[in-house]
Amino acid sequence: MSESVIKAHLGQLAYQTTLSSGTHQWVADVPSDLGGGDTGPTPHELLSSSLAACTSITVAMYAKRKNWPLEGIDVTVEVDNEQLAPEPAQLQLSRTITFTGKLDAEQRQRLLEIADQCPIHKLLTGTISINTTLMVK
Repeated sequence: MSESVIKAHLGQLAYQTTLSSGTHQWVADVPSDLGGGDTGPTPHELLSSSLAACTSITVAMYAKRKNWPLEGIDVTVEVDNEQLAPEPAQLQLSRTITFTGKLDAEQRQRLLEIADQCPIHKLLTGTISINTTLMVK
C-alpha cells in the first residue's frame, strides 16, 4: 500500500500541471523561455523544496522533543542545473541550514546530524526504483 498518492494533470495551459494529494492542490510549470507560463515552481524546484521542508520539520520535531531553545530554522537548497544533463543524469544539491535560538555548539552539531535523518534526505541519498504502468482511457 502506498504511503501517499500524488496525482498530476496537464490540461490546456502549455506545461502547467495541477498536482493534488488528498485535500491539497498546487501547480508546477516551467519558465516562459521554455514555453511554459511560469505559474508555479518547476519540478526541480519542487524536489528541492521537499528536501528543505523535510529538513526543517525533522529538525524542529527533534528539538521540540529535547526541549531545546530552537526558535527558527532556515534551509536553502540549490540545484546545480549544469549537472542535470547529459546522460547519465546526476543531481548535485547544496543545502545550507541556519538555526536561530540560544543553542550551544553541541546542540547545533546534533541538529545538523538530525537534518540528514529526514526521510527525503534518506530517499535522495538511497536507491530509488520507479515502476511505471501505462493506463489507457
